[in-house]
Amino acid sequence: MSFPQGGPTSQGLGSQIPPPSQPAQLTPPNSQAPSHAPSTLTSTPSPQQSPLASSIAMGTSSLSLSSSLQSHNSMSQQSQMSAPPMLTPSMMSSNSQPNNNLIAPLSANQPNQFEMPPSNFQPPQQPLQPPPSMHNPLTPMHSQPNLGVLGGSLPLSSERPMSLGSSSLGSASIGPPGSSISGMSMGAPSSMGPHSSMGPPSSMGPQSSMGTGPMNPGFPSNPSPTMSVERFPTAAQPRQGAIDGFSAPQRPGMGSSGKQIVLKANYFKVNIPNTDLHHYDVDIRPDKCPRRVNREIIENMVENFRNQIFQDRRPVFDGRRNMYTAHPLPIDRQRVELDVTLPGEGRDRTFRVAIKWVARVSLYSLKLALDGRLHGIPFETIQALDVVMRHLPSMRYAPVGRSFFSAPVGQTPPLGGGREVWFGFHQSMRPSQWKMMLNIDVSATAFYRAQSVIDFMCEVLDTPRDELRQSRGLTDSQRVKFTKEIKGLKVEITHCGQMRRKYRVCNVTRRPASHQTFPLMLDSGQTIECTVARYFQERHNRVLEYPFLPCLQVGQEQKHTYLPIEVCNIVAGQRCIKKLTDSQTSTMIKATARSAPDREREICDLVSNAGFNNDPYVREFGIEVIDVMTEVRGRVLPAPRLQYGGVNRTQLQVQAIPNQGVWDMRGKQFHTGIEINVWAIACFAHQRQCPENSIRNFTRSLQRISEDAGMPIRSGPVFCRYAQGSDQVEPMFKYLMQEFRNLQLIVVVLPGKTPVYAEVKRVGDTCLGIATQCVQVKNVNKTSPQTLSNLCLKINVKLGGINNILVPNMRPK
Repeated sequence: MSFPQGGPTSQGLGSQIPPPSQPAQLTPPNSQAPSHAPSTLTSTPSPQQSPLASSIAMGTSSLSLSSSLQSHNSMSQQSQMSAPPMLTPSMMSSNSQPNNNLIAPLSANQPNQFEMPPSNFQPPQQPLQPPPSMHNPLTPMHSQPNLGVLGGSLPLSSERPMSLGSSSLGSASIGPPGSSISGMSMGAPSSMGPHSSMGPPSSMGPQSSMGTGPMNPGFPSNPSPTMSVERFPTAAQPRQGAIDGFSAPQRPGMGSSGKQIVLKANYFKVNIPNTDLHHYDVDIRPDKCPRRVNREIIENMVENFRNQIFQDRRPVFDGRRNMYTAHPLPIDRQRVELDVTLPGEGRDRTFRVAIKWVARVSLYSLKLALDGRLHGIPFETIQALDVVMRHLPSMRYAPVGRSFFSAPVGQTPPLGGGREVWFGFHQSMRPSQWKMMLNIDVSATAFYRAQSVIDFMCEVLDTPRDELRQSRGLTDSQRVKFTKEIKGLKVEITHCGQMRRKYRVCNVTRRPASHQTFPLMLDSGQTIECTVARYFQERHNRVLEYPFLPCLQVGQEQKHTYLPIEVCNIVAGQRCIKKLTDSQTSTMIKATARSAPDREREICDLVSNAGFNNDPYVREFGIEVIDVMTEVRGRVLPAPRLQYGGVNRTQLQVQAIPNQGVWDMRGKQFHTGIEINVWAIACFAHQRQCPENSIRNFTRSLQRISEDAGMPIRSGPVFCRYAQGSDQVEPMFKYLMQEFRNLQLIVVVLPGKTPVYAEVKRVGDTCLGIATQCVQVKNVNKTSPQTLSNLCLKINVKLGGINNILVPNMRPK
């Protein structure tokens, strides 16, 4: 595999740094490579190599230092303006059986018949009708403006950069008028002049260099016509007028209404030093490795090259391309390429890691912005702090988004289907008034339980192992269900002793292990078809216990690698991304429900156990976390008074005053109630689940409650039938709309979570424009005044009524 020599590509508004034309190879003589890992380094010297970079003793390793800093054109005397912010790479159904049971009318004198025709409804054959990626939208995601970065450079290229000209953005001036960087504008490329606009190099005149003054000490001072180097203020000399085009709105005030109370927030104060962090770009080849593997690569790299480069430094890494150090590495601005060998199961893997300095990140500028002395928050600095705080937890726990999870200890609530609940914590750095805060919260999610695939299959199919053994195989429906659950999971083998290789499942075979064949090449060179069961008996001296079960196909599908189910285990730490069932969701909610005091205690225990102040990486950067919850002042606002319809005994309008967020509806009527004359019932639950008597009692109760609430239902339903399957929704609704021209409402009884609900809403809301109200069958079989009142609240609004209004004298002016 070949790797490009020379400098990296910098995304500076579409510009690139051209690589050196003739890189040279440097190998320090008489040196030995570390015994624990091979290391190869190549060096491409600049015209004036930094003494520190050229004097690194690398053993037999060769150090590649591809210089991207070349000679600089002479600075124009007419461009004596304050240094602009640098732009760097990092910124930049089936039919049911007929049911002939009928329901008699609700009353003898009712004109509307309440009948229950066959369950398989067939209408008449008539023609029916979104801690946090905050970036400037003017720049790509990988090219965010680094507002908290000091130093850096603007690379130029012979290629035309991305135009931010007047044709699309107008003048797009950056910075307030009169500020030290107000002269820097993003105008049309043709407008390049003494204001240092960003255009193609061919348009840059003698007054368009990116600043004057000496370069930063400690970096190569050889000038280059393709790059200019700025001397930016250090932590002791903050730059003025930092820019953020999208700053947060200012708080209007602290408030004065209501009762003041003290609240505890799950935010912990973070003290940060007045120093700079050093940002490095990391390029790992071959790429497309998961974050966990990338972290292992960087960890091995730091250990292997500690004497040559890293010494006592503890760099932090985000798992992709960003690495930060508290002190600069002795590579100046050179691109260093290191070969890192990662031990693996079966064979080692070698990666080439390229490191290049990007910019300095000023923590002091962040503190000034939090104090209000700089305009806008440098979110790149917050990102750097977030990487520091998350580095060690990312290696200790299983990261999922911004949360970290660990394997449960002791008894945990099983979810079924081979899943279990893992508890963890959420963590993120947040800017606050005058200080940085660490947000910590408890979290929980579903992971796959580490167990044998046989046990996993029994849980998924809800079949005991003895019953599975007696069945002598899986039915087609069982195999399909099992395939859906295990496909994409990682398994490890158990028949090779200590070597437990891991594979990802891509499919499940249709044939059992006793009949599933694959091409096997013998020692004589002859290829024969061999069954999986025979192969394990002859090669591994193992007679399969479940030869009647299918095999797992792992790896790439075209390679035909098969494993018996009984020799595989589910790899621990795999998060379940498939949708949970209703029972699993209910179990999860019950397992994670906490009262406020319990949640506070758990969060405080999390912070205490995490030991942020003992984290060597956090201490390396001089960060301190105060492990006490933040207290904030709050106000309990007076509850608004609600006005209902009708008058009370004293001829005053009926009002309700909420208490603790709730109020009583008894004795109150809707402000504007709707009269219902024509309505229907469609029951999609089976008649065994929802008998006729239950529907009749539900209808009578609903009429009584709605009359009390001021939404009278004048008669019984004009139509009431059983149905099954979502495919019957649309023809039934169209029949009702054609048969009953003044139909106002269709009440739909559902057996639980079912696709019928989505189809009811699609047809009713978007196709026919008829109001629908779904009710669970359990609420029909067992009615309660509270449930029926809530139904009336929803029905009245859907039909155009008004439940309540604010008392007129309490409305906002």
